[in-house]
Amino acid sequence: MSQFKDEMKSRIADMAANDGLKDSALAFLQASVQPQYSYNFHWMNRPIIQYPQDIVAMQELIFEIKPDLIIETGIAHGGSLIFSASMLALLDMSEAIEAGTQLDPARSNRKVLGVDIDIRTHNRAAINAHPMASRIEMIEGSSIAEDVITQVREIASAHTRILVCLDSNHTHDHVRQELELYAPLTSVGSYCVVFDTLIEDMPADAYPNRDWGPGNNPKTAVWDYVKTHPEFEIDRAISDKLLVSVADDGFLRRIS
Repeated sequence: MSQFKDEMKSRIADMAANDGLKDSALAFLQASVQPQYSYNFHWMNRPIIQYPQDIVAMQELIFEIKPDLIIETGIAHGGSLIFSASMLALLDMSEAIEAGTQLDPARSNRKVLGVDIDIRTHNRAAINAHPMASRIEMIEGSSIAEDVITQVREIASAHTRILVCLDSNHTHDHVRQELELYAPLTSVGSYCVVFDTLIEDMPADAYPNRDWGPGNNPKTAVWDYVKTHPEFEIDRAISDKLLVSVADDGFLRRIS
């Protein structure tokens, strides 16, 4: 596996220097937004609304980090919560097999915490009825509201290895506030992943009915945040590997 990873790093470096390949990937991203390409996928029968490349990247991060808490802002249909919960279940299973012990999900400390300003009744019901529901907790309210972040911090205090995913309101100001509030919860060596940074690279008229667009989006918030927070660095290797990703420059690794 170490040889494969070394070869992978070399391939990724070559791709990062391949302007034609990067231009083709960006052209696909720009062309795929209007047809709602990302709305065609589900995870364990719940719509996930993500590009397959980002789903694979998150699987790799979760297996590498082995978090005991994944915090997600933005719930929508719940597919991402289900995905994260299933990955945590696989971690528990893998560790039980390696240790030669009996798997007991009830004793696991691993969970997913989802935050959304509006958890629609039918989505909440579907999530609560899902086999992964026991690993999921949800908070309804604005992710940047004081009472909500107080609850999030209290839950996070009972965990040691935390992965954060930000995917709610995509304006610069909102994401910038989320980063100030949620990024510090990320454990050292883990990631705060900011989704939909691709908005910065879309045509100016790509989101006519939204408050965000080029110059006002998650990527501009990330760029601004890392200027004053040296404890985080943008992991370009992930974006360079994926090429097609909604989170270009959005994989923030906590290094201290």
